[in-house]
Amino acid sequence: MRILVVEDDLPLASILIRTLREESYAVDHAADGHEAEWMAFENPYDLILLDIMLPRKDGMAVLKSLRNGSLSVPVLLLTAKDTKEDLVHGLDNGADDYLIKPFSLEVLLARIRALLRRKESVAPSILEAGPVKINPARKEVTVNEVGITLTAKEYGLLEYFIRNSGSVISRTQLSEHVWDLNFEPASNVVDVYVGYLRNKIDKAAGMSLIKTVRGHGYMFDVPA
Repeated sequence: MRILVVEDDLPLASILIRTLREESYAVDHAADGHEAEWMAFENPYDLILLDIMLPRKDGMAVLKSLRNGSLSVPVLLLTAKDTKEDLVHGLDNGADDYLIKPFSLEVLLARIRALLRRKESVAPSILEAGPVKINPARKEVTVNEVGITLTAKEYGLLEYFIRNSGSVISRTQLSEHVWDLNFEPASNVVDVYVGYLRNKIDKAAGMSLIKTVRGHGYMFDVPA
């Protein structure tokens, strides 16, 4: 899952980026409102963390622009303003949730997981597809009730596969949602990591779950 962090406080932005990457999210960063607006329309983000007080264009104006442009990506506002009027204004302008600074990183991660579940219309906190189960809060994976150790990127791939189980996913989709702007489109890194993941998951499951759809990409498919 790919997140855009919009925060001009660079030390805080650095902490947020590091924390999110440790949780297997792909993360991009914008330090002002104009850059954030451009990046949001150019890239398929799964969620945006948006500070309100930004240089060049404030976060509320960015939010209005995104919603006026029919961009439905979940937006979690980060604000130092805690008056009822400010919070109501943010929600009325299209924010999905908000956090008042300073905030706990644990609470931030929980809010992100909740918004991603809402976006994907996935009610349970445990994701399941056949013999594979994922606990997004703990980043734990089991196959046939046996724990599997994955790297951060392997985990990110698996979660995206399971959230889209049964659908064909192109290499471009995988690169856009599991990698960040540093991804090199000409490389074969997506295929390499899918191979790593397949070796662990399919082997543990005793069946082929991650299938290659020639000319199109991949599909996580549980046999009937």
